[in-house]
Amino acid sequence: MRNLQTLVISMLRSPDRRQRAAEELAKTNIEWQFLDAVDGKLLTHPIPEYLPEKVKKLLGFELMPGEIGAFLSHKKAWQTCVDQNKPTLIFEDDFILFSQFEKTIDYLLNDFQDWNLVRLQALEDSSYKVIHHGRDMVIAENEIDALGCTAYLVKPDAAQKLINGAHYIYEPIDHYIEHKGVHGLSFLAVRPYPSDISQSPTTVYRPDRASIRGWRKAKRSINRWLDRAFSKHPWFPK
Repeated sequence: MRNLQTLVISMLRSPDRRQRAAEELAKTNIEWQFLDAVDGKLLTHPIPEYLPEKVKKLLGFELMPGEIGAFLSHKKAWQTCVDQNKPTLIFEDDFILFSQFEKTIDYLLNDFQDWNLVRLQALEDSSYKVIHHGRDMVIAENEIDALGCTAYLVKPDAAQKLINGAHYIYEPIDHYIEHKGVHGLSFLAVRPYPSDISQSPTTVYRPDRASIRGWRKAKRSINRWLDRAFSKHPWFPK
């Protein structure tokens, strides 16, 4: 797979996760490299891309340092994709690969290339619309945001569009990457997924975060409506 760049986003302070990622990729013939993640705990405030008061109004809560670091890490990976001008396979360091993984990547690079951004893993199950029938797989559009950014494939033009839409950080990375109204990209999916998330504890977000309900949700909706009505570049366009 010469025309492919593979990046594993991983923090320098996570040697155990790095070791597990290396062991998983050693099962393949894929050439890869670590991309040092932005450690949210080490960020110096204020962060130019992050406006906490506006985020709280339009998202309903502030992002955790790990979420900001994760977003900046993926943005760093997108820039590397653009700079190298190659399709890029991007992993977070808590992935596992299934037996069909390499065949899936080969198919996307050589047999079916009508894609910009392809999901290879998801946190949420979703019904889907089939776009293309392949070898023992389908390329599909999920009907809900399937969430997760543990493994995906992106082309340089799409990576640039993701960068262009991410001047500000105002939602978790796996929500942003599904946010077609902002960057204009359809996040296709390979079904069945050829990879999954491992059971390593998260280093990014707080899993017990309460959902936005009642008056808080209504207030957020009003703030988003005002942003769409009066901003040239609304954060949550319809």
